[in-house]
Amino acid sequence: MFRNRTPLTFLGSFFALVIVGSPPAAAQGQVIQSESHNFRVVTVAEGLDGPWSIAFLPEGDLLVTERSGALRIVRNGTLVPKPVEGVPAVRFGGQGGLLDVVLHPEFESNRLVYLTYSKPSADGSEGTTAVVRGRLENDRLNGVEEIFEASAWSPGQGHYGSRLAFDHDGYLFVSIGDRQAPARDDLFAHPAQDVSNHIGTILRLHDDGTVPADNPFVGRPDAMPEIWSYGHRSPQGLAVHPVTGALWESEHGPQGGDELNLIEPALNYGWPVIGFGVNYGSGAPIHESSEHEDMEQPIHHWTPSIATSGLMIYTGDAFPNWQGDFFVGGLAGQQVARVTLDGTEFVSEETLLAGYGRIRDVRQGPDGFIYLAIDPARGAAAGPTPIVRLEPAN
Repeated sequence: MFRNRTPLTFLGSFFALVIVGSPPAAAQGQVIQSESHNFRVVTVAEGLDGPWSIAFLPEGDLLVTERSGALRIVRNGTLVPKPVEGVPAVRFGGQGGLLDVVLHPEFESNRLVYLTYSKPSADGSEGTTAVVRGRLENDRLNGVEEIFEASAWSPGQGHYGSRLAFDHDGYLFVSIGDRQAPARDDLFAHPAQDVSNHIGTILRLHDDGTVPADNPFVGRPDAMPEIWSYGHRSPQGLAVHPVTGALWESEHGPQGGDELNLIEPALNYGWPVIGFGVNYGSGAPIHESSEHEDMEQPIHHWTPSIATSGLMIYTGDAFPNWQGDFFVGGLAGQQVARVTLDGTEFVSEETLLAGYGRIRDVRQGPDGFIYLAIDPARGAAAGPTPIVRLEPAN
């Protein structure tokens, strides 16, 4: 049961230690004060090449995707030197590569691991988002099969989306970005507003990639039957609420207008017709307005943008006062935001880390600690980056 809270009288409170311009090592061992818990940042594994996502195996190992194309194992605090075999070749570059990793809900019996990646066309000139699954046995993936390929091909290398989440009924949700399709002229004609393709959508599949018969667009000849919701820009976080079972998504806006959305079937989330951002650099308007009939409003938005990434809803015992809170990684913001809701109403936001590096993924471990995958800070020299975790400082 999550704790009830009295809403704060102020929003966006900032109690965290700010480590602007410093590498993650600067905070190692320091006690960082926050509104409800003090914590330390502890390194879990080093030497990873752009870690994108984390999954926890029941025997205690960590699976980590590296965007350059390798699936890695962290065992007893050490990165296993040899990558997992059986991973498909990826179209690496820009925002593309090997992306999300999740375990099947019945992993202990079937050993199924699901991966998303940017799939190259036959000549390598284009890419799209694809989902594969295979059985993890003896540190390799066996029987790897593609279960989904998005109708979202583009020569560009951005906005693949690519997050995965299983709900309580075993359905698999997949996020697909808008592939950076330009938002200009007739905004209603943008491909993210067109359900005849997968661009800018959240999808719902059976665990084998087939389409559930009760998906909202099944039977419509002008629509892709996998679509659950549409009108998304760059969905970088996806999480199923552990109590309510509701699906939540975090989404990059352009220059401003990042969103936290409650995802419901058949609904239109508005990109690019509505939103709170502007064009990069020029600051010129993009949207028709910030709201429109029959288009959904975010539960919370970030303006200026923090470039939202991984999304997690906390249930652990290590930080009891955070139970039920939403944790959102920030890339441009180089931060972790803790968002408190009352049901579906925004209450408050606290920045737990800032200037710490590009937080790519946020996951809760079996130990109740909060794990972060970190990219190099923008402008920093390329090189290995770590997995770290937040531990209570009692």
